[in-house]
Amino acid sequence: MRIALGNDHAGLGLKEHVSRTLRELGHDVIDRGLNSDAPVDFPDITRATCELVRSGQADRAVLVCGTGVGAVIAANKIPGIRCGLGHDVYSAHQGVEHDDTNAIAMGAWLIGPAMATEVLTAFLGATFDNDADTARRVAKLRQMELDAAAELSSGEGAGS
Repeated sequence: MRIALGNDHAGLGLKEHVSRTLRELGHDVIDRGLNSDAPVDFPDITRATCELVRSGQADRAVLVCGTGVGAVIAANKIPGIRCGLGHDVYSAHQGVEHDDTNAIAMGAWLIGPAMATEVLTAFLGATFDNDADTARRVAKLRQMELDAAAELSSGEGAGS
């Protein structure tokens, strides 16, 4: 699998471990993150990383910041991206299996290398189960994206 990897300055401490783990699991890594601790706005890194998934250049995205929360928020603003918070193994695989997540965000301040390895293994080893119930629910998520985009383009969205 081709994995887009993004990190900000707060995620730098876990980035090298995540990158190495992804490669050890047999994946190709496309790095869109920082290699320094110079501050950066995570929405910019998230957009650059997740755009690779949207365009088909990557199969999934892994985002590493301080808590993972900002990355989840930013990623889920991008049409076609479904991002979960990756701090436990069950949510990592369950998100893929039932919600068709294609991105995961990890908080470098909250999980260490051992848990990161387990979370990545679960996330990347999982597949969408695509049964009638889960497919219907994911289709509804997509429709919510389309409805929001239509509202914004017509001027009916928030702030109008």
